[in-house]
Amino acid sequence: MERLVVALLLGGLAVGFALWVQRRGASAEPTESVGEYKAPEVLNREDFARPDAPWLVAVFTSATCSTCSDVWVKAKALNSPQVEVQQIEESADEELHRRYDIRAVPIVAIADADGRVRASYLGPVSATHLWAGLAELRDPGSGPSGCAESAAGPNLEQNCQH
Repeated sequence: MERLVVALLLGGLAVGFALWVQRRGASAEPTESVGEYKAPEVLNREDFARPDAPWLVAVFTSATCSTCSDVWVKAKALNSPQVEVQQIEESADEELHRRYDIRAVPIVAIADADGRVRASYLGPVSATHLWAGLAELRDPGSGPSGCAESAAGPNLEQNCQH
């Protein structure tokens, strides 16, 4: 019994010390980034369904990502005769994930007819931001004021100044 009490005390001290070290390290200044997650800059339209559609919304996802499924539901509502929306799920489309160096999901990339990615979203995104971003790209000036940062996301290359 005495050994059990000593073992529990030592274990508690070890856990306490580990928590102290972890908290102390968390307050330190960050060193350097271990990786950069980004959307592709160009998509080969032949890699996707309907390469002749004026706009492509490519949604890079993973089956194990709950945020991905939410983003996919929002993005697929953009599908129209002018806009091809395609999900590129990691396990089903492993080659495309590798080719476009997708290291994190979800990523939404909006590409023009030439395949140039004109807007991208990393992580969760609202349906409003997706709609406004695509609307601004298709018809500059149609999005809300300040669309480059608020409605269309920080990765929108379109100039939204009027």
